[in-house]
Amino acid sequence: MWFRPVWSVAALGYSVLQVQTAVAQSAQRLPVQISINTPASSGDLSTPLQILLLLTLLTLLPALLMAMTSFARIVVVLSLLRQALGVQQMPPNQVLIGLSLFLTLFIMHPVGERIQQQALQPYLAQQITTPVAIQQALGPLRQFMLGQTREKDLQLFLQIGHHPRPATPDDVPITALMPAFMISELKTAFQIGFLLYMPFLVLDLVVSSILLSMGMLMMPPALISLPFKLMLFVLVDGWHLIVGSLARSFQ
Repeated sequence: MWFRPVWSVAALGYSVLQVQTAVAQSAQRLPVQISINTPASSGDLSTPLQILLLLTLLTLLPALLMAMTSFARIVVVLSLLRQALGVQQMPPNQVLIGLSLFLTLFIMHPVGERIQQQALQPYLAQQITTPVAIQQALGPLRQFMLGQTREKDLQLFLQIGHHPRPATPDDVPITALMPAFMISELKTAFQIGFLLYMPFLVLDLVVSSILLSMGMLMMPPALISLPFKLMLFVLVDGWHLIVGSLARSFQ
């Protein structure tokens, strides 16, 4: 009976040898060729540089999302709304960020369509090179950001960067436009947040005055006013008003 393990090992080795032989024969029959074409005379970037550029854009995608879209204003307004209501973590941060992302996609949809028509489709059809595609993709984003940027903020970063006064909107450097757009968005978001705070602040003052007149000094006013805030927000259909106002503020 001693020869059974030896025979099993020999049979296993023979099976592995057959599998390797079959794989080698299949590889010889398959005409697989891998090549990287590097355009020399077209003026376009080589394939490795295009891959590197794509990976860099994917790495900077969260920063670009906040710096060049409507995401910053939306998420700040929703965060201020949650604080005005007095609820600590409801809705959770994941819900607010998800809602902000979908609203951003909805608001930026016309800009995305223009980028697809002017830059993405010609680039995929190999009608334009990579640098030209990037410049044409920045055009709709530049127009969107200029429409939401205050002139005072833009002048500030032009002076800090020692840039000459641009003659046309296309001459505005993107390095000055992006930070100017961000601080303009933050200012607009805080203005909207202030208007959201006012009715809830008045309700807090009314509840505090009633508790003080009743002698209930040890009762936290926020604990009593929270149900009334939620009821007021639901009765006026607050989410409908907030989302509609945010979407119309970019038009």
